[in-house]
Amino acid sequence: MKKNERALEVFNRLKNLYPDAHCELNHSNPFELTIATILSAQCTDVRVNMVTPALFKKYPTPQKLAKARLEDVEEAIKSINFFRNKSKSLIGCAQMIIDKFHGEVPKTVEELSELPGVGRKTANVVLGNAFNINTGIVVDTHVKRTAFLLGLTKQTDPEKVELELMKLFPNETWTDLSHLLIFLGRRTCIARRPQCDLCVLKDICPSIGISMKAPQKAPRGTK
Repeated sequence: MKKNERALEVFNRLKNLYPDAHCELNHSNPFELTIATILSAQCTDVRVNMVTPALFKKYPTPQKLAKARLEDVEEAIKSINFFRNKSKSLIGCAQMIIDKFHGEVPKTVEELSELPGVGRKTANVVLGNAFNINTGIVVDTHVKRTAFLLGLTKQTDPEKVELELMKLFPNETWTDLSHLLIFLGRRTCIARRPQCDLCVLKDICPSIGISMKAPQKAPRGTK
């Protein structure tokens, strides 16, 4: 099966398997999603979702968070990895949203990337899930690993993986694709114990039966 054919088949099967695939960071507006995504860097969504209810209750708007004391934010998110640096980013992010973007989360990758703590991946998360704008594909560890194992890319750099996937999948599928591959990576194609025998892609996956700890070697059949 050619790569573009496998890509389409992968998407269709995963969409049937996970019709409700979605962003698993709890949020109710673009501001909350931006904050949650900043917190999620090198941290699990589960941990972030444990912290954000109290954080959002105390700082429900950019205006509230912009005026927060650093030590208070640190205390609120202290169970999050790198909480001190992230506290500075959260306050700085809120301040810039107010000062430069009139209190509204911006709607372009370029503008979002100006916010402290926000890079291209975070921008893609916010645009795709808060505004239904598909400007790119979110490539986290699950997307990078599963895309590699499925023979959709031979790249290991997230930005290069994103570019390859963008060429394979229609623009309107980009946000859904990230969710589908993340669901696959968390539920079936688990890094340390992949359940290949249960996978709906086992007959088209070039890495079937291979336990890949790190995508350094191309799966068979992808060269």
